[in-house]
Amino acid sequence: MITILYNNVPFDTRLTTAWGFASLVEYGDQVVLFDTGGDGQILLDNMEVLSVDPGRIQSVVLSHAHSDHTGGLATLLRVTSQPPVYLTSSFGHSYIEKARQRTTVIEVTPGQAIAENMLSTGELSGGVPEQALVMRTSKGLVIMTGCAHPGIVQIVEKAIELTGEPVHLVLGGFHLGDKRKAEIAAIVADFRRLGVQRVAPSHCTGDRAIAMFEDEYGDDFLPSGAGSVIIIED
Repeated sequence: MITILYNNVPFDTRLTTAWGFASLVEYGDQVVLFDTGGDGQILLDNMEVLSVDPGRIQSVVLSHAHSDHTGGLATLLRVTSQPPVYLTSSFGHSYIEKARQRTTVIEVTPGQAIAENMLSTGELSGGVPEQALVMRTSKGLVIMTGCAHPGIVQIVEKAIELTGEPVHLVLGGFHLGDKRKAEIAAIVADFRRLGVQRVAPSHCTGDRAIAMFEDEYGDDFLPSGAGSVIIIED
């Protein structure tokens, strides 16, 4: 189960929406937080509304070094048992050493195991360096992105390259807010070429791109604003 805890795209009106992204992945017996949003108090408040106990989090994955994805980390660590944090070397020495004063930090490599049936793409370059989280499920890969700065298509291709498995769902920020309609249409076509079965774009994807994905995917488009829940099968 994936629960969107922090997003600028609204869904559950009980939650505070703010620019950024964070989601909770509960898969098997693993509980992983992917990104922490931009404001730790908003993150914790939204978790409380959804009856999510931060103490259950076993590890944290940070997609990239922008504050709208990392800003909630310090607040979160104060109310948990300091779960390990998986990040990329591009966060820089100063950030990594400061995080190490609070908890264990793991700098990821391509295919790095995060938990059972969960792995990192490793750091992908292009614009802002970034990692994505990949889950192996009975229906295919579930790929979660923070902002997809290196390119959402490149991220999907990397996940396929690492696993050799089909893609069931891609969700998160696709970073298409400044793209022209023709560019977005080409990316939608690439998703079809790569066999992506379902999509749940949000955060920095942009309203036009979200609408175009919804038009293309129909019932296989999943709303994924703050508070939405996506069920995944193992």
